[in-house]
Amino acid sequence: MLQVGLERIVRDGAMSFPGQRIGYLSNQASTTREFVHGRVLLQQKYGDRLTCLFSPQHGFFSEKQDNMIESDHTVDAVTGLPIYSLYGEHRRPSAEMFEHLDVLLVDLIDVGTRVYTFLYTMAYCMEMAAKLGKKVVVLDRPNPIGGERIEGNLLRSGCSSFVGLYPLPMRHGLTFAELALLINREFGIGADLEVVKLKGWRRAMLFRDTGFPWVCPSPNMPTPETALVYPGQVIWEGTNVSEGRGTTLPFEFAGAPYWKHSAMIRILDKTELPGCCLRPIVFEPTSGKWAGESCRGFQIHVTNSRTFLPYRTSLALLQAAILLYPEHFQYKQPPYEYEFERLPMDLILGDPEVRSRLEEGRAVREIEESWLDELQAFDHTRKNYFLY
Repeated sequence: MLQVGLERIVRDGAMSFPGQRIGYLSNQASTTREFVHGRVLLQQKYGDRLTCLFSPQHGFFSEKQDNMIESDHTVDAVTGLPIYSLYGEHRRPSAEMFEHLDVLLVDLIDVGTRVYTFLYTMAYCMEMAAKLGKKVVVLDRPNPIGGERIEGNLLRSGCSSFVGLYPLPMRHGLTFAELALLINREFGIGADLEVVKLKGWRRAMLFRDTGFPWVCPSPNMPTPETALVYPGQVIWEGTNVSEGRGTTLPFEFAGAPYWKHSAMIRILDKTELPGCCLRPIVFEPTSGKWAGESCRGFQIHVTNSRTFLPYRTSLALLQAAILLYPEHFQYKQPPYEYEFERLPMDLILGDPEVRSRLEEGRAVREIEESWLDELQAFDHTRKNYFLY
């Protein structure tokens, strides 16, 4: 049976950190199999040495909907501890926040995609810990979309932002602890870093294979199936196309009032899109883009998660929208994730050349070939940090 890092540390008498004060970076999804939250168990174990909590984007209770919707510092009603928001006035922890701790426990649910900001919150904490001589311990959790497949171009340095700080592919195939080990060494953070491994997880496992309950880590990540399509469908955030926010199936839906199914399908048929069915739908978001308007689009049904290529699938959809509807399709303009000048789509894709080639009508498979060498090199590097 799968045990996550949180469950293992609370049972491990050796990890008592005698005499040291402890902080805990988590959100409402940081629970055990029995849905007991980590802060409760850690307070039982460490007593008043658990001194403070930290929360990432979307707030401690994952209640904040979208990007650049900030959460404030607050006091936790359950433990009485301060919760420092790392997605508000600050996205980096301050030295003053870290005065309250000697060891930071990191226990966040990642979804296996470069643009998910929890990774960069962890990285900023590691940087501050390295600067101040604090210890970081990452309590590992499964990569919900598996640890074997990787996909996509690597981030270019000119596209660095809070949705991408490091040259990672869109789908990285690492657990959160493996990511921490990789960025700590490969990108010179140099923090005093320790990890608490998973027990019973294998790289081929998707989240449904683990038997562990899913608690949504962010408000528009309601199921593990959402996570499967997210490495591609997140790109709609950089457009005027609805990514399904304001519906019951965010990211599984995509569309706009100006799309026409038959025309889109004619273009999509030119690209091999394994492991999925793009089912034509009409949906009406209740909030967000096109709220209250009927959008023609598609629901992505993943029929074979082992062969499904989320990034390729969504790039093919994106290219069809660009080529068919030049008078209606628009890129979102800044700001996006606190970047006020650069085009959000370039930050999400991580390379302006990908966008340019899609606009030119270059075949998606041809565009993919341009990054295969660097993807293979990343694959070689990441294997140095495999824990499983």
